[in-house]
Amino acid sequence: MTDVDVIIVGAGPTGLMLAAELRPAGVRPLVLERRPEQGKTPKAHGLSGQILDLLKYRGLLDRVRGLVTDPVPPHRFPFGGVHVDLTRFDEPPLKALSVRQQLLERLLEEHALELGAEVRRGHEVTGLSQDGTSVTAQVRGPEGEYEVTAPYLVGCDGGHSPVRALAGIGFPGTTYPEVNRIGQVKIPEGLTVHDNGDIETPGLGRIKAGYTRTDNGVFALGSLTPGILFIQTTEDDLGEIDDDVPLTLTEFGDSIRRVLGGDVPLGDPVRLSRYQFSARQAERYREGRILLAGDAAHLLPSTGTAINVGMSDSVNLAWKLAAEIQGRAPEGLLDTYHAERHAAGARALLQSQAQVALRRGHDEAAEALRTVFQELLGDEQPARRLAAHLAGTDLRYPMPGSGHALAGTFVPDLALETDQGATSVGELLRPARPVLLDLAGRPELRELAEGLVDVHTAKAEDRPADVLLIRPDGYIAWAGTPMTACEKRSPPGSASDPRAFSPLLAVVARARTASRGLIAEGGQRPMTSEPYRFRVSSR
Repeated sequence: MTDVDVIIVGAGPTGLMLAAELRPAGVRPLVLERRPEQGKTPKAHGLSGQILDLLKYRGLLDRVRGLVTDPVPPHRFPFGGVHVDLTRFDEPPLKALSVRQQLLERLLEEHALELGAEVRRGHEVTGLSQDGTSVTAQVRGPEGEYEVTAPYLVGCDGGHSPVRALAGIGFPGTTYPEVNRIGQVKIPEGLTVHDNGDIETPGLGRIKAGYTRTDNGVFALGSLTPGILFIQTTEDDLGEIDDDVPLTLTEFGDSIRRVLGGDVPLGDPVRLSRYQFSARQAERYREGRILLAGDAAHLLPSTGTAINVGMSDSVNLAWKLAAEIQGRAPEGLLDTYHAERHAAGARALLQSQAQVALRRGHDEAAEALRTVFQELLGDEQPARRLAAHLAGTDLRYPMPGSGHALAGTFVPDLALETDQGATSVGELLRPARPVLLDLAGRPELRELAEGLVDVHTAKAEDRPADVLLIRPDGYIAWAGTPMTACEKRSPPGSASDPRAFSPLLAVVARARTASRGLIAEGGQRPMTSEPYRFRVSSR
């Protein structure tokens, strides 16, 4: 007997997104957060990359846009001391929204609660034990200690993850000595701001916009909002940094003085934050029935990437956990979470550590490297390629059995025309279920998937394939090419039979049979187009 289906430790963006993704599949998640209320220390200040497309597919992007209080930033992104300028492109390959993490977490929690998830704040996991069928968490809550049991537990509890430590999973890597302090402050009287973004100070004279390197660190200056200065300092500090202690305006001013050798007048703060970069990745994302996601699984030494990667972990994991819990998963499906997302995390580490190499060093050789790199980014193809790397849109999962160029890539939001009217791929994926999209009238493939996945027939201008089998996380599991006349005449069981197009479709058929067996035995029902309804404990 279990109390819930999945225990999620940590109510940050990763944990809350996981809870929201599990609910449409009928899974009962419980989110445990040690802090009694949402933290007030500013953290990430934006969303970028592939996760924006996924939020659109879930119908959440407009709600996220409603949280934006600052103007949409220009499509010009920092990359290790240089900039990737995408303002010249009509459709930039990397997009971003300036959203405060606290507001994003609040929205994701509301969304998860609307779907029926349960979030308990002030409940700290103090111990874990697991056997072949379940995980039990020892929890200390406001009313005392208790235990909760579930088939699986997911640690989404940050870079210092107690879950990772309790599971005995190694976290090798490097913590860099640089401390980064960021402030958005109002422009005070007596400070002159020039049209090109430079500022004029009484004691230091003119300071150029962009990066200023000194013997004591780096001073970065910019402005995304009229009347507001964006300032960042980076300096070596081998002392212990307590993330729970908010950065003060006094500490920020002291850091500026150490880096520049003088004071910069600061107005009232709009945002102050401090962080230290680490490059670490868990040795494995799964230990039995305990899994890791987000910062608990990887720490990236760059800004603007971590939330994208962490929330993408959740979307990848949710549908696999649901299939495993409900007896619909083929053997090894849950193990693909580690295989796919560990590789994705390693790729994110690759570009973020490249940023470390570019931004470190203050000698002539380091400056020459940054100059050459910036010149290369002036060409369209390098800029597009790096932007796709930052966005995660260049990610392709291996899909055995499908040689189509689209297999393993994120599905584009195609405009579709159906018998019921106009729609889009994003609209079809809103329920977070797998979709077989027939774009060329292929009844033999629709028959294979009927009853297990959502099956849709539609027409699309410039269709990329005859049929797309789309996973709930938006990735294309299989794509069918047009049938030749020879294939249409092939007998069943031959190499040209549609069942041989991909082993994945054979898995679909087997999983459907297994699901029907579960129904006969009184088990969980398979995924269908009908919504699941579960009553969630109000404890």
